[in-house]
Amino acid sequence: MPSAKIAPSLLSGDFAKLAEDCQYMVECGADYLHMDVMDGHFVPNLTLGAPIIKSLRKHTKAFLDCHLMVSHPEQWVEDFANAGADMFTFHIEATQDAPALIESVRKTGMKVGIALKPKTPASAVLDLADKVDMILVMTVEPGFGGQSFMADMMPKVQEIRQKYPNLDIQVDGGLALDTIDQAAKAGANVIVAGTAIFKAESPKDTIALLRKAVDEQ
Repeated sequence: MPSAKIAPSLLSGDFAKLAEDCQYMVECGADYLHMDVMDGHFVPNLTLGAPIIKSLRKHTKAFLDCHLMVSHPEQWVEDFANAGADMFTFHIEATQDAPALIESVRKTGMKVGIALKPKTPASAVLDLADKVDMILVMTVEPGFGGQSFMADMMPKVQEIRQKYPNLDIQVDGGLALDTIDQAAKAGANVIVAGTAIFKAESPKDTIALLRKAVDEQ
């Protein structure tokens, strides 16, 4: 299994000082900075977009892992590439032509990921897995932070890991020190955590423990 990558979700940060929070997370050991992009249409919440990514890019060299919970993700590829995003992860449910969208993202130089809502089976993306850098299995319903981890998503992670042992598999939603073992054992190696890291007494220690749980599998 690929090594652990810990991706603090800036949705749990302070939007008034995102650049400072990004720097702090990097100092605490973050591999990725997870950016939750929501359009108020695909999901019932509205968050940051390409202009904010562009502003943050001036303040950090960190890997900006952008998860687009948006309708018509095709229309945002160039904007996020120009903003400096490193990873463009779109939802399989939001596009009619995933192969074309993957190719479009690739041409910009960004890495590409595909995300699955809880009710979407792994079979929806298995034929595309060898064309992307990462698959994101949502472990909550996308839209809001602070939800409870859905352990019944772990068979989906296992199914993808068994077929693609070298693929980065990300999990997002409710990941914390009391749920990481289930995700790691199932085969997830890219761990998104918001509340668990930002509200921790020691974010640095929490990141280290999440990493240890994955790398010991």
